[in-house]
Amino acid sequence: MSKQFAFGGEIVWWPTADHIERANLTQFMRKHGITDFDELMHRSTEDVAWYTDALLRYLKIEFYEPYSQVIDLSKGIQWPAWCVGGKMNIVHNCLDKYIGTPTESKIAYLWESEEGHTRSITYGELYRQTNQTANALRALGLGKGDAIGIFMPMVPEIVVALLAIAKVGAIIVPLFSGYGDSAVATRLNETDAKALFCADGFHRRGKMILTKPIADKAAQQIPSLEHIIVLNRIDQDVDMTQGRDHWWHDLIPNQPVEAQTEVTRAEDTLMVIYTSGTTGRPKGAVHTHCGFPIKATQDLAFGMDFHPDEIIYWITDMGWMLGPWMVFGPLIIGGTGFLYDGALDHPGPDRLWAMVERHKINKLGLSPTLIRALMAHGEQPVHAHDLSSLRMVGSTGEPWNHKPWMWLFEVVGNGEMPIINYTGGTELSGGILMGNPLLPIKPTSFPGPCPGVAADVLDEEGNSVVGQVGELVIKTPWIGMTRGFWKDAERYMQTYWSRWPDIWVHGDWAAVDSEGQWYVLGRSDDTIKVAGKRLGPAEVESILVEHPNVVEAATIGVPHEVKGSEVIAFCVLKSSSAMSDDLREELRDMVARAMGKPLAPGAVFFVSALPMTRNAKVMRRMIRAAYLGLDPGDTSSLVNPEAVEEIKNVR
Repeated sequence: MSKQFAFGGEIVWWPTADHIERANLTQFMRKHGITDFDELMHRSTEDVAWYTDALLRYLKIEFYEPYSQVIDLSKGIQWPAWCVGGKMNIVHNCLDKYIGTPTESKIAYLWESEEGHTRSITYGELYRQTNQTANALRALGLGKGDAIGIFMPMVPEIVVALLAIAKVGAIIVPLFSGYGDSAVATRLNETDAKALFCADGFHRRGKMILTKPIADKAAQQIPSLEHIIVLNRIDQDVDMTQGRDHWWHDLIPNQPVEAQTEVTRAEDTLMVIYTSGTTGRPKGAVHTHCGFPIKATQDLAFGMDFHPDEIIYWITDMGWMLGPWMVFGPLIIGGTGFLYDGALDHPGPDRLWAMVERHKINKLGLSPTLIRALMAHGEQPVHAHDLSSLRMVGSTGEPWNHKPWMWLFEVVGNGEMPIINYTGGTELSGGILMGNPLLPIKPTSFPGPCPGVAADVLDEEGNSVVGQVGELVIKTPWIGMTRGFWKDAERYMQTYWSRWPDIWVHGDWAAVDSEGQWYVLGRSDDTIKVAGKRLGPAEVESILVEHPNVVEAATIGVPHEVKGSEVIAFCVLKSSSAMSDDLREELRDMVARAMGKPLAPGAVFFVSALPMTRNAKVMRRMIRAAYLGLDPGDTSSLVNPEAVEEIKNVR
């Protein structure tokens, strides 16, 4: 049965005339005679070919040879071919076309290190360094179709490496900088990678973390690997294998500054980026030159309303979808990106706000988890800095709870700045749902789908529902959809297309309220079904974090003889709060009063941290596996394994 949806509340942010007039969306809609957002959504999803062609033209995407057809669905909705017959290389649209224009002298990226070093790189400098790196790759015998991994911290050279791989027509394999050797080896083995970019190490909270030894251990497990290019990031002595390993500073700076960009087909593979599966090995989402970068740029332009005169910082790692998103999107638009290599709470809890002030960042992307952590330090770290440059905050990674959303809106945004909620995934190249500067916002909501994405919420029988929790789905193709999983078409079909004919089932619970505001309640495989009632974890967690002593909360469902499942809650308390049975009962009573006694947690446990990925997603499936003693599945994206061990011992 579907559960009635009770979230919502009042609209707290309305777009001003200035927001609407300045918006990229307004420009696009006027160009095509579209009067409002509803009409845009109708046209962009009913006529996918028209919208995609219009989007490519709006973003000024240049082709070496034009496409004869926008989309070919002859193999079915699951396997569309895009920009048929077209030839283009996305690096041309990121760098090459700007040379000889005023953009060449603009700053492409600003960078700050944990130690306090800063650096900037212009479009012209990025172009020349990318060319030198492309020449170095070709000198090593690397080129079109070769898979090349990137295992580096967020430094300017990581952008250079990514663009150079694409420039020579090779395949980018981005890797989380915190991976162990097994996770690196698994992904590079599956793609038969021939080379790897890495660094000697990086700094985190004042400590040096060596990554070259991890790359060395991984290399022993990768028969196809021929070369490792090593960036000297922290000036540490590391083992270098003669003939295989090359220092960046020896190999690249002496190369010529001009290099030809490989003429690739629009649908040639650009990148294989991995996302963890609930069980089994990680999934390698395949993306093309005319796919991922176009969708990423659309969301940045239309959702975050990013303009060429702005600076954006989205907190991410290159191993997550938002890493490449932060390369392609800002460069195609011609703006400035900001990179930070370090911990956001070092040396103090104001580091993020200090960087916003110091670099005059205009658009900031973060996670609800980060805000919940920063809230614990109070408002003073925020108020200590001038945040007047900020125009908009984006958020992704986890469903919001009301209290931290309002803290961000009121304390950081002074009740005036829109929070652009964004949800989608690696396989989509961006979002299904996303706010934008034209639509009003309720706390924790998504004001609507992304243009071009035919999203819906379906009940168990496949009926579209409003005011009820259901499966988040997509009904038409969009240009950013993955071209399948690397060497595993069957798994791709089973994962997204097996429930209802020709409908993409994303794996999230969602709901739409009566005013058209959307909400995501967590992964549908995290869903708890108590006595026949479906319960999204976020519903209970939002109640728990309302308690003044609770910083974080995660809920899971475990087997129960009578109810089928019961709720178990794990809470992280403020450092000043004491664990007690009285507090446990108080938290259980809060949920019982709000949700009803049958849905109250059977137990509440206090832990020091919740298992998370680097991009701050709480790994509920891992909590459940640890608690029940089950196989945890793929653990490669877990950033704090000690949290799992703590949960194993709570009973």
